[in-house]
Order: sequence, then C-alpha cells, then structure tokens
Amino acid sequence: MIALIQRVREAEVEVEGATVGRIGAGLLALVAVRPDDGEAQARRMLERLLGYRVFADAEGRMNRSLADTGGGLLLVPQFTLAADTAKGMRPSFTGAAPPEAGRRWFERLVELARARHPGVETGRFGAHMLVRLVNDGPVTFWLEAK
Repeated sequence: MIALIQRVREAEVEVEGATVGRIGAGLLALVAVRPDDGEAQARRMLERLLGYRVFADAEGRMNRSLADTGGGLLLVPQFTLAADTAKGMRPSFTGAAPPEAGRRWFERLVELARARHPGVETGRFGAHMLVRLVNDGPVTFWLEAK
C-alpha cells in the first residue's frame, strides 16, 4: 500500500459538483493499493498515517503526529500512485491492485481509520474527483506499507 501524504491547512474532494469529503488542518493522503496488499498492509499504513511526525512541536521541529494533534484525515483513493513509469511515455498500471481488490482494501483502511481517529473523511473510489488543498509547508511525504 502506498500513500502520498500532504500536511494541509484544509482539503476537500468534490464529485459531480458535490463535496464528498472535507477537512481543516491535518493530512491529505492519496492512497494506492497494490496487488498483494491485504489486512497487514492496511493496518501498517494506518499506523504510519496516524503516527508519522509531520507537525511542529513548540520548537518548530516535526515531532508531532496526526494522533497527537487530532487533525483531520482525508483519504483519497488514487491507483495511479502504483504506476510503473520506468519505461516509455505511457504509465503501466500493473503495479496497482485490480479495482475490486483496490476498493476492498481502501475501504478497510477507511474503516480502521474511523475506528481509531475522529475526523476521517474520504474521496469516492472509482469516481472522477476534484481535490483541492492548501499544502502547509509545503510538507509532502511518500509512505509505503509492504
């Protein structure tokens, strides 16, 4: 499982003109599921999302996590993160899980997150989404759960 996380002041996802997910300060996580991902990867990714220290402490160092700050978490499915871009001029998506598996493990990640953290919002799996964000920093990290 892959997540591209961005520390945000605010973020939202729109589908067909309607806002389906919105947070204030917190993390926007674009999430891709790989073919071999399952329960262990979903649980490990949640640990990383909640525990990764990207928020400033009193001295301005990145020593606080989402769990520490209680900020929002916006999870957005994005299979293109698993693309192979090593050759040619067109990405290959063999590194992404098939849609039914991708949906199952993305939804499991959401379920686990909502059980452990307040303020979890999502995009919509399989939909064309408009994602708006105000990146705070900018602070952006690539996380993997193998």
